[in-house]
Amino acid sequence: MSTITEHRVPANGLEVNVAIAGQGPAVLLLHGFPHTWRLWAHVIPRLARDHRVIAPDLRGLGATSRPKQGYDAGTLAADAEALLDALGEPSAAVAGIDLGAAPAFLLAMRRPERVRRLVLMEAVLGALPGAEGFAAPWWFGFHAVPGLAETVVAGHEAEYIGWFLDIGTRADGVPPEVRASFLEAYSGSDALRSAFGHYRAFPETGRQIIEAAEGARLRVPTLAVGAHPVGDALERQLRPIADDLTGQVIPDCGHLVPLDRPDALLPLLGGFFGGRLGRSAEDSGRIADPAARG
Repeated sequence: MSTITEHRVPANGLEVNVAIAGQGPAVLLLHGFPHTWRLWAHVIPRLARDHRVIAPDLRGLGATSRPKQGYDAGTLAADAEALLDALGEPSAAVAGIDLGAAPAFLLAMRRPERVRRLVLMEAVLGALPGAEGFAAPWWFGFHAVPGLAETVVAGHEAEYIGWFLDIGTRADGVPPEVRASFLEAYSGSDALRSAFGHYRAFPETGRQIIEAAEGARLRVPTLAVGAHPVGDALERQLRPIADDLTGQVIPDCGHLVPLDRPDALLPLLGGFFGGRLGRSAEDSGRIADPAARG
């Protein structure tokens, strides 16, 4: 069984905190809000049987650097490419969920030679046609107002972040150790400011997505995975611009797909990426002691 180790890797002006496990063709996993790389904790061990799994904390989130700017998806895509460069990986299969979907999409559109296969989960890609029936959640606007959300939420992070974790799962909820790591990662005004910076960059991200879709087709084989609440909205957005698209909605699954229904997600990833993803008593994985970090 592969051990998951955390490393600090310089990339695109950041110190990126990244979890790495396994050997083989690279798989890059991009999380969203309010998560860290540990969103993938139940997925990494099985993927690592046949792949080198690379799961960073996104810019400003988790233990990655918290710059004042650069939270648009185009910059996040550049972060991802720089991380692959730093780790010596010419290409990777890339999966992005929630906030991680837009940079994964832009990386595939802008640098298709770096993305062997693309998985996008539980996200809506800006104003691309097809998702008109999906209303933006109330917190998009709340998070977008400069300075407001961090002022209101500071001191109540456990209640606020915990609410997102509770509504994002339908089965057994978020495991206590993963929940604790998320709450720690989003505690304090600076951590919150960085998190909400992603939402404040949405207008620029939206422009980048439209520009990319107008200028090229999505040539990379792509899997769109939906659950609750996004459903098939993402697939509908991608269908007109993708050359090779498979859509799948996982029933009875919350937004946090890798934590809520890894049993349903892993066979999809196995069929798409290739590899041995059968069930095992080892699947909970083993995370190395922090002293082993690179």
